[in-house]
Amino acid sequence: MTGVLVLAGTPIGSMDDASPRLIDELTRADVIAAEDTRRFRRLTSSLGVTITARVVSYYDATEAARTPDLLAAIRAGQRVVLVTDAGMPLVSDPGYRLVAAATAEGLAVTVAPGPSAVIAALAVSGLPADRFCFEGFLPRKSGDRRSRLAELAAERRTLVFFEAPHRLGAMLADLAGAFGAQRSAAVCRELTKTYEEVKRGGLGELAEWAAGDVRGEITVVVAGAPERVVSTEPADLAQAVASYEETGLTRKEAMALVVAETGAGRRVVFDAVVAAKRP
Repeated sequence: MTGVLVLAGTPIGSMDDASPRLIDELTRADVIAAEDTRRFRRLTSSLGVTITARVVSYYDATEAARTPDLLAAIRAGQRVVLVTDAGMPLVSDPGYRLVAAATAEGLAVTVAPGPSAVIAALAVSGLPADRFCFEGFLPRKSGDRRSRLAELAAERRTLVFFEAPHRLGAMLADLAGAFGAQRSAAVCRELTKTYEEVKRGGLGELAEWAAGDVRGEITVVVAGAPERVVSTEPADLAQAVASYEETGLTRKEAMALVVAETGAGRRVVFDAVVAAKRP
């Protein structure tokens, strides 16, 4: 017998979004690896599904220990279904270690696609969806977060982030500082749930709104950087660096952005900034 690993998408809110394929996979499984077994039991109860499979927990702290056992089950011809608390496995959720190990061995891996907060938020944001990149959760510490955002400030594609509600205000404030308060964005809260809300506006406006009590699962969508043509003349390079510094970026971060935008060498930009400081 040939076993298989099935990556199954689960509802991100409304149980009506559960696909017939998901229900079929759960009932056919020999082993189910669930991010949180208690939440998984609530899911199956809501769906009215009777599970006969062996259910094991599979989350960050158990991935290394569980992976060999799950691989052994697939080798033995069993159908192993991987589910996370909501949405698609591997998307800011456990699963990569198992998929990488299975494919390295040539074991069968397939997918039962389902809801995704990333795609749902992108669709309702009102922002361009033809090209986008998913950045997951930003660093928790403000300094690390600002450094990461400095790397992304010139990104032309629409950006999608996850964030915890209690960090949303600080995250949006840092986004406004790095990208500009007027950059368009959308905060998508509790998608497909009873109290779904999509708040659209500039990053500065959204940061003020989020300073209040915001709850629920949060996905943030931010417009990509507008095309910006910067001259490589020394005075213009220095002015571009100064403009970024005024938004709160460090000089190092600002110079890195100007290098990325203009294609000028790091030393050229540095020398231009030094020359501008001379009396």
